[in-house]
Amino acid sequence: MGKIISIANQKGGVGKTTTAINLACSLAVLDYKTLLIDGDPQANSTTGNGFDLRNVQLSVYDSLVNDVPVKQVILETETPNLFLLPSHLDLVGAEIELINHPNREKKLERVLSEIRDEYDFLIIDCSPSLGLITLNALTASDSVIIPVQCEFFALEGLGKLLNTIKIVQSRLNKNLAIEGILMTMYDGRLRLSNQVVEEVKNHFEDSVFHTIIHRNTRLGEAPSLGKPVLMYDAESTGARNYLNLAKEVLQRNDMTKIKNIDKIIEIEENES
Repeated sequence: MGKIISIANQKGGVGKTTTAINLACSLAVLDYKTLLIDGDPQANSTTGNGFDLRNVQLSVYDSLVNDVPVKQVILETETPNLFLLPSHLDLVGAEIELINHPNREKKLERVLSEIRDEYDFLIIDCSPSLGLITLNALTASDSVIIPVQCEFFALEGLGKLLNTIKIVQSRLNKNLAIEGILMTMYDGRLRLSNQVVEEVKNHFEDSVFHTIIHRNTRLGEAPSLGKPVLMYDAESTGARNYLNLAKEVLQRNDMTKIKNIDKIIEIEENES
């Protein structure tokens, strides 16, 4: 049964979509069959994998609202082992259309139950809100990764998200865990970045990933070409950061496969 991980933070601009795209790609490159679920009406995880929204016939909206079988919606990306459940602007209306639906918070969970066993990981890119679609993602997930940018207002709104997670745990998904807090947009030249990292580590201790995502030009350029950074420049700092995050996620879940050891060693040798 595949592990479902949401990438969530209601604060915008913290690197949710960047993390969703590149963590999913890194897991796929390490031979884990991965499904990236675009749960944001902006559909940046869809375009960031090279799909033109004008050519996307079906999206997660159709599975949630119109009960279209999810297997008909999933697309194969150019990255081996990486598949996409695309989004569309239509998803904006899903919250209103589902408002009177019984068990509306569990719609995504039911959709993913059809295909969960076919993947090692299912990564959900959540929208920058705590609305019904994000609630669906948290209800369907085993765990959540919270990106936090290394900037002055890093902890702003984090308490509200953690409170939402507690509500989901108590009412909808008692097994939901915090996979980890991920520090993003780190600039080692700035004292502020280092101060924020220390502050977050002091607050959350072992919940913070050892991996830190640095500010990186290639990481910013890759989406405009419709590629994860690993497919754009595998030697860039951004690519190495997200490969390290993928390996850390695997270690935390005791999911390192024997067949992947040679590949991991090869990647690490190329990094050194």
